[in-house]
Amino acid sequence: MKTESKENYIPALGLDFLTPFYDTVVKWTTREKVFKRKLVEQIEIPSSGRLLDLACGTATLTVALKRKFPQVETYGLDGDAKILRIARRKAAAGGVEIIFNEAFATALPYPDEHFDVIVTSLFFHHLTPANKRKTLGEILRVLKPGGTLHVADWGKAANILMKAASQPIIWLDGASTEDSLQGKLPELVAEAGFAEIDETANFGTVFGTIRIHKARKPL
Repeated sequence: MKTESKENYIPALGLDFLTPFYDTVVKWTTREKVFKRKLVEQIEIPSSGRLLDLACGTATLTVALKRKFPQVETYGLDGDAKILRIARRKAAAGGVEIIFNEAFATALPYPDEHFDVIVTSLFFHHLTPANKRKTLGEILRVLKPGGTLHVADWGKAANILMKAASQPIIWLDGASTEDSLQGKLPELVAEAGFAEIDETANFGTVFGTIRIHKARKPL
């Protein structure tokens, strides 16, 4: 989910024919189990709540969240129809009920104050600064007051080694990634109107530093 329109949409790995390999690439290059376990662990939500995995991809995280919170109404949204077909098969194989929607993050198809929690992983760096702001505005709109946003994404390199490792991400995703790698996402989250913005963890990977943030919509 890189842009607002189907005409210039770019799949998760840059090329459509690579989509079937997405799970394998993420597994072996991002310490996926480690950072997604941290995301799941830090989420708190009432059993009657609603949760959205934004830009859910093949739904590895979505399924894990549904298994931890089986009573929660769980949604997965992505702009890629092909990757959503994989996600639906994965959810069915896992025996979990998830509501999947195809749409773009800059125009979420949900009413105001619909969700208690929104989580997203390895997504924001794809977006231009303008679309980051639009997406954060949409997230704020559909979150309930007091609701939380949880983000795992490439961030400012923890050291020189991680900075060098991040270069392939820049080559793959272009200029839209630069502000993320400069560590600007937290300030964009604050500009959007969120409060209590904290970095809860960071992890070194073969492609740089993944940072996890948590923020809350003010009451």
